[in-house]
Amino acid sequence: MDPIVITLIFLAFAVVMFVTEKIPLALTSMIVCIGFILTKVLTPAQGFSGFVNSNVILFVGMFIIGGALFDTGMANEIGGLITKFKFVKTERQVIIAVMIVAAMMSTFLSNTGTAAVLIPVVVGISSKTGIPRSKLLLPMLFVIAVAGNITLIGAPGNLFAHAALERATGTGFAFFDYGIVGIPLTIIAILYMALFGYKFLPSRVPTAETFEQAQDYSHVPSWKRWLSLGLLLATVFVMVFERKIGIPLHVASSLGAILLVLTGVITEKQAYKAVDLKVVFLFGGTLAIGLALDVSGAGTLIAGAVIGLLGEHAHPLALLAAILIITGGLTQFMSNTATTALLVPVSLAIAQGMQADPRAAMAATVIGGSLAFTTPIAMPANTMIFAVGGFKFIDYVKAGIPMLILMMIMSFILLPIFFPFF
Repeated sequence: MDPIVITLIFLAFAVVMFVTEKIPLALTSMIVCIGFILTKVLTPAQGFSGFVNSNVILFVGMFIIGGALFDTGMANEIGGLITKFKFVKTERQVIIAVMIVAAMMSTFLSNTGTAAVLIPVVVGISSKTGIPRSKLLLPMLFVIAVAGNITLIGAPGNLFAHAALERATGTGFAFFDYGIVGIPLTIIAILYMALFGYKFLPSRVPTAETFEQAQDYSHVPSWKRWLSLGLLLATVFVMVFERKIGIPLHVASSLGAILLVLTGVITEKQAYKAVDLKVVFLFGGTLAIGLALDVSGAGTLIAGAVIGLLGEHAHPLALLAAILIITGGLTQFMSNTATTALLVPVSLAIAQGMQADPRAAMAATVIGGSLAFTTPIAMPANTMIFAVGGFKFIDYVKAGIPMLILMMIMSFILLPIFFPFF
């Protein structure tokens, strides 16, 4: 069978499985990876090349560093800053405070981990202030999704695009490259929710206490908390100045993780437990999709079809709109990580077919894939707060659609300025 046909069949399979999640995402990516090898679209070395990618090492190191903040209780202390803002009194002020702290954490930690830490904090604030927790949890969720675009390590999708760009051009994104769009979007999201968005927030009463209570970290020495934070900040510093210092991102994350274990902040067992193997397998497996699209020529075929629809001399804004609409639409119904992983190689092929700057296509795909606001299944954190806040599906739709439209419009304005296609 023609390699192009085989690649398109596996791509269609991945799309269906990623959307329906009939089988786990990581398992889907591995089935596709192995399938390409068995059908000889890729050699074994090509198929498994994603697992020896430097970005996998970066993933593992940052999982351990982030895990240390959770295991020592430092993440909880950062989340608890909300209760120490003495000027926070009104409902809107509380919403702003929750969003600011959530944005700070999501910039450097996983969306899911940030939500897990802040849920019990928000529930406690709700009990003290009388503000329905549903009015605090959705704004927290929205800003977590947007603020993940501030740094290279803010969300797994950011690294997927970085790896694809690195393979295509030899140079990936710098640590804060996404932030030139992510920071304005985060600020706009907070201002919008404070001025207008709060009107769309539901007032729900959960039928049962179905959230995980905050853990007791009183037995953890304070020096472990502060050292975990210090090593995170030191690692981030090295990453920010990677090109000046000369230490690659994956080496910096590995060094930070090693120091956490050597200094006794966390145990070796805790370090292993912090690594999310699902993301590692999803990352390694889906990189094979991008490689197969390139090697087989299927990527060129898809790019040609899209370019044909847009027009041979399509305006760059038409391409940007297409990427944002496709990624922003898909991410409402499938994992934001899966959306980005799936569409990164497709967007890259389209950009190369139009001789456009692949950085622009990758940035647009990452931003569009992060706008997971309007359904409880758009990202794991959305699902985590569903029962806690007593939400109904329509609550996400009513509050999320205005936010989605605003973020789409602002992305459409900001991306061409900072990431022009030509």
